Amino acid sequence: MKHHLMIGTWTPPGVIITVEFDDEALSLKLVKKTEIPEDEPISWMTFDHKRKNIYGASMKKWSSHAVKSPSEIVHSSSHPLGGHPKAAEADTRTRAIFVLAAKKPPYCVYGNPFYDYAGYGNVFSVNDDGSIKENIQNYEYCPQTAIHGMVFDPTESYLYSADMWANRIWCHKKRDDGTVELVGYVDAPGEKDHPRWVEMHKSGQYLYALMEAGNRVCEYVIDPQTHMPVYTHKWFPLIPPDIPNPTMYRSDVVFLTQSSEYLFATSRANSFDLTGYIAAFKISESGAIERQICLNPTPTSGGHSNAVSPCPWSDEWLALTDDEKGGIEIYRWHKEFLARVARLEINEKGFGMNAIWYD
Repeated sequence: MKHHLMIGTWTPPGVIITVEFDDEALSLKLVKKTEIPEDEPISWMTFDHKRKNIYGASMKKWSSHAVKSPSEIVHSSSHPLGGHPKAAEADTRTRAIFVLAAKKPPYCVYGNPFYDYAGYGNVFSVNDDGSIKENIQNYEYCPQTAIHGMVFDPTESYLYSADMWANRIWCHKKRDDGTVELVGYVDAPGEKDHPRWVEMHKSGQYLYALMEAGNRVCEYVIDPQTHMPVYTHKWFPLIPPDIPNPTMYRSDVVFLTQSSEYLFATSRANSFDLTGYIAAFKISESGAIERQICLNPTPTSGGHSNAVSPCPWSDEWLALTDDEKGGIEIYRWHKEFLARVARLEINEKGFGMNAIWYD
């Protein structure tokens, strides 16, 4: 069977790359480079609930693109960063970094600015066709905030945000109209952990927080009364323990497989002379982390990305992107062993952010 994946770029010019993975021939090939607005490269992208639209974190904008087929992607709208008045200005370092699409009505889109003036989350409504319609809320975190990842609980009643620079995990309650209100926050276990990414088990009982500077995954249980995450004091390394140069690494993303039986997380290296790592964990039925299965070197440092993307309908396949060499590769997960089965390098500036599975 042939599967199509879309990937964005870290730097201009804006382009969405479509590739094809053949799971019988175990091959990857370029399908199309779709030009989008030049100054709106997508550093993080996600599909809507129908896989009919791509939403992008696009430098100073949030963008939406209609997906008619793997080779027909059309830009539909762009909206500036909201929140702090300086966030959208051309001469500030602020940029769009992460975007999350609701899977339940009213199907709003949630975006996180990053770097400077990033103390607000942006919420957007959508049109009937799924394109982004308008900014309906800019909700406040704190002046030190730099959110890089968010996740909903399974009912989409609560939103959890990983705040690198404020060193916190936030919890917000989602209202009926898609806007959110603050529940509270918890500080990271370590002063220099810097939470970058969060993932939630399908049971709604456990949250996994990836710490960029701490280079570890920390396990949290969700308090059923307050809905706040509570640290269980269980954590697992994302770089080899006692490595002599830990500051040369920064961890990236954490995602469950579609069955929620396994959890994958990655780290990146700050030098092209070093490799990043990919880790796998066995997850219990309730969501607790049972054990760490592996911690394997990745082919490159990972650059800005080294983002793992499990296939949404099978535990067998994982995509991994890197922008050191501009590569995407597919791994087979079988009998708790990880095998790289295909790799493709794309000659496109900034290529190799996250991959999303279309079919």
